[in-house]
Amino acid sequence: MKRKKIEELIKEKTLVLDGAMATMIQTHALEEKDYRKGWFENHNKVLIDNFDLLSLTRPDIIKEIHNKYFEAGADICKTNTFSATTIVQSEYGLEGFVNDMNYSSAKIAREIADAFTKLNPKKPRYVAGTIGPSIRVTSHDVDENILMLKKVEFEDLTKSYINQVKVLIAGGVDLLLVETVFDVMNAKAAVYAINRVQKKMKTALPVMISGTISNTSKGNEDKKEIENFLTSLSNLSVFSIGINCSFGAKNLKPYLKFINKGPKYVSVHPNAGLPNSNGEYEETPATMAQHIEGFLEEGLVNIVGGCCGTTPEHISAIADIVKKYNLRKVKD
Repeated sequence: MKRKKIEELIKEKTLVLDGAMATMIQTHALEEKDYRKGWFENHNKVLIDNFDLLSLTRPDIIKEIHNKYFEAGADICKTNTFSATTIVQSEYGLEGFVNDMNYSSAKIAREIADAFTKLNPKKPRYVAGTIGPSIRVTSHDVDENILMLKKVEFEDLTKSYINQVKVLIAGGVDLLLVETVFDVMNAKAAVYAINRVQKKMKTALPVMISGTISNTSKGNEDKKEIENFLTSLSNLSVFSIGINCSFGAKNLKPYLKFINKGPKYVSVHPNAGLPNSNGEYEETPATMAQHIEGFLEEGLVNIVGGCCGTTPEHISAIADIVKKYNLRKVKD
């Protein structure tokens, strides 16, 4: 199907990314059997909430979610592959199935995107291959007693990403999204892996990279630390740089202004505010869209969407707001 390249489209309009996959999956109140169906009936570890498996065991749910986000006005959907690497899936004893997860997720998203493009060729839809953070770090901040701070070698991390990227590209994604970055070396491993794979496969898909900010408790000291972090990401050879997840859109403007100084497209897909004591995100679509509108008014972003707690209603509200504002021009 002949479509305008996303590199061309982003010069004409602000693009809308979809919202949270996990949030939508959780509305289905799935059970352990849903994560095993037809694939892992006799597996010896608990699999519930390993969301990437659902592209294999309940593809109907993943298709439904992509449909809802495209119906809401999204231009880009993210594949259900946030944790589909050998390093993460080894915790479940499923590292041998990551190729199946990535390929199935990419093909599902491709199918739905193409169907919507066919219905309305004037609004082409795209698929971003999602590459999430590792559950281990390469930095010096290591604690072997904490899963998210266990050590991983850069070479092993790169191999894990190379495997994922090859399959996502084979599955038909349009671009690659390295998101929720909290460890710079992790991001560098992902981009290095992408560059190696694309050179070998003779592809040149755009690469988005998006960091996350989890703490603003140290005031100016913390802001400087975050600026250094964003500078490190900005130096990578990528299509866009941005922020996702974090603490909601309300307080992200200073960081987006900092990223805006650079010569790349800027993305943001924040949470629906901060979670309450029950872990629920309560920010309404209207409120979140109002915060996003502030970014658009000042011409700070090229790609907007949602992360944790966001739904098709949030994306619909954002898509409506986007239409009101002029395009952010990338500085030379």
